[in-house]
Amino acid sequence: MVLGWIKKFGEESPEKLARRLTPIVERVGALEPDLQSLTDTELCCKTQELRDRHEAGESLDDLLPEAFAAVREATVRTVGDRQFDVQIMGGHVLHSGHIAEMKTGEGKTYVAPLAAYLNALSGHGVHIITVNDYLARRDREWMGPIFETLGMTVGVIYHDLQSSERRAAYASDITYGTNNEF
Repeated sequence: MVLGWIKKFGEESPEKLARRLTPIVERVGALEPDLQSLTDTELCCKTQELRDRHEAGESLDDLLPEAFAAVREATVRTVGDRQFDVQIMGGHVLHSGHIAEMKTGEGKTYVAPLAAYLNALSGHGVHIITVNDYLARRDREWMGPIFETLGMTVGVIYHDLQSSERRAAYASDITYGTNNEF
């Protein structure tokens, strides 16, 4: 498994981090058959179930394996790809508030929905920041169906957006945009 791209600030090496995250990746993988058997409607209902459990006191960390497994399944159904285990680790790194540094082509676009979906379960909007308007629009179009399959709303903010459209985008569960626009 290649983990050179995971950088966590602190004392933990990428290898030690990988050993610590392997059980979480295994739990996500173990949930895959159950989620594959769900209808699209049942998969969509998973979001409300997870939100309800969070409201009842379960932490986002407790919900992480199920949330990541749901995103993985929605990705397969909508985009036709599946997050690799190392991307699941990257999603956990992001959720933990650390940095997952990845080179072009290593799957940043597939890592972000994992942490974004999990954190949006709290009812607070999540912003995914890209470097330019083109990528914000592209990623919203490309990854948006994943979130929508899971019953979440997705918006995008870019230059020249009308005020009413901007408000609607900010009201979404997940909002893509650039640092300048946010």
